[in-house]
Amino acid sequence: MNNDNINPNGLSYTRLTAVAIGATIGGGVFSLSGDMAANGANTGAVLVGWLICCIGMLSLMMCFYGLNKLRPDLTGGIYSYAKEGYGEFIGFNSAWGYWISALLANVSYATLLFAAIAYFFPIFGEGNNIISIICASVIIWLMNFLVLKGVKEAAGVNLVITIAKIMPIIVFILAIIFLSKFKLDVFLQNFWGEANGLSFLDQVKATTGTTVWAFIGIEGAVVISGRAKRSKDVGRATVTAFVCVFLIYLMVSTLSMGVMPRAELAALKNPPMAGILSYALGPIGAIIVNLGVIISLTGATLGYTIIAAECPYEAAKQGVFMKLFAKTNKNGAPSASLFITNSIIQLFLIIIYFNQSTYQIFYTISASMIMFPYLLSALFYLKYLRKSTKQLDSMKMNKNLSLVFAVIGSIYGLWLLYSTGLVGILISALLYAPGIIVYILGKKERNEKYLAKTSDKILAFIIVSLAILSLILILTGQISPF
Repeated sequence: MNNDNINPNGLSYTRLTAVAIGATIGGGVFSLSGDMAANGANTGAVLVGWLICCIGMLSLMMCFYGLNKLRPDLTGGIYSYAKEGYGEFIGFNSAWGYWISALLANVSYATLLFAAIAYFFPIFGEGNNIISIICASVIIWLMNFLVLKGVKEAAGVNLVITIAKIMPIIVFILAIIFLSKFKLDVFLQNFWGEANGLSFLDQVKATTGTTVWAFIGIEGAVVISGRAKRSKDVGRATVTAFVCVFLIYLMVSTLSMGVMPRAELAALKNPPMAGILSYALGPIGAIIVNLGVIISLTGATLGYTIIAAECPYEAAKQGVFMKLFAKTNKNGAPSASLFITNSIIQLFLIIIYFNQSTYQIFYTISASMIMFPYLLSALFYLKYLRKSTKQLDSMKMNKNLSLVFAVIGSIYGLWLLYSTGLVGILISALLYAPGIIVYILGKKERNEKYLAKTSDKILAFIIVSLAILSLILILTGQISPF
C-alpha cells in the first residue's frame, strides 16, 4: 500500500494540523480549571487525571498514526476502522456516534460563544436566551456557507483563526509565570483538598469528561484524511496536534491551581480563565480572555462544521449512510451532509432556549458519544497488529511498541466508558437508537441485507432496549438529558 500518493488539490500537513488543533482548542481550554474544580477535583486528582489522559490519548493518537501508516486506504477514519474490523453495522454506529458527538460539540460551542460575547454585551446573558439563539443560528449557517465554498478554502481560514486563538492562552501562561501570581502554598493547599470531599477515585473520574472533551477533535486530520495532499501527513499532523495541545492544557491547569483556592476556582463565572487572568492583570485580563474565547470558538465551530459534515459523507460514499449524505456541490463540498448536520444543530439550539441548557450539558453528552468510536479504533488496531508482522517489518515499525500503544489505547477506551457512568450510557443509547433507522434505510436504498448477522441483531436489541429504558427514566423524572 503506497503511503506517498499525492492529491495536488488536497490539504497540506500544516492545514491538517491546524484543523486538528483548531477543532480541539475550543472553549474547553478557557474553562478547564473551573470545570474540574466545580466537579470536586483537587490538584492531585487533576494531575493524575491528566496523566491518565496523556497516556491514554497519546496511545489513541498512536493507534490513529499507526493505522494511517498501515492502512492509508481507509480514508473514512474512525468509521472505516470500525467497519473494517467489526463489520458494517458496528462501523455505522461508530460513524453515527462520532457524527452526533461532533454536531453536539458545535451546539456547545455556540452556547459558550455568546456567553463570552455577553462580557462585552450583557444582552446575551448566559448564551441561552432568545437573542443568543438567533445569533448562534446565524453563526452556524455562516459556517455552513463557508464550507460550501470548499473544504480546502475553509481549512485555510481555520489556519489563520487557529494562530489567533492561541495568542491569549500564551498571554495567560506568561502572565501567571512572570508576574509571580503562581503561589506554591496555594498549589499545595489545593493538592489534596477538603477532608470531607469526594474520594480520590471519584475526583479522578470527575476529571475524565473534561479531559476527553478537551481533546475531542484531535483526530480531525484522520476524519478528513480523504482530503489530504499526502496520506503520510495525516498521522504526523495528528501527533503534532496532540503534543501541542497537551502541553497547553497541562500548563493552564497546573498554573491555575496555584493562583486561588479550589472553592474560588469553582465559583468563577464562565469562562473561568477570565477570572484567573483578571486576578493577574486586572480587568484587561478578562477582556483578553473573552476575546480569545470568541476567536477560539469561532475557529472551533468552523473546524467542527468541516468534521461533522465529513464523517457521514465518507460513510455514505462507502455505502452505509443513505446516499443523500454523499451528495456534493460544484466545489466538492459535502452539501447535503452539511445542511442535514446544521439543521440538527439548529434543532438543538432551539432545545437550549426552551430548557435553558448550558454548554457543559452538551459537551458532556458529546464526550459520551465519542467514547465508543475511540474504543473501536484502538481495538481494531490491536486486532490488525496481530496479523500484520510482515507489513510492520517492511515499514520498519516496532511491533512490540505498536502493541503497547494498542493495548493501552483499548484499556483507556474502556476506562472512558466506565467513567461515563450508567446515566451517560443510557443517554448515549437514546441518541444511538435513531441511527438504526438511518442504517436500515441506507441498506434498503442499495437493495442490501441489513442486520444479517446475529451479532448485529444483538447489538441493535441492546441499543434499543437501553434507549427505551432511558426514555422511561427521563419521562418519570429519574434522569435528565439536559
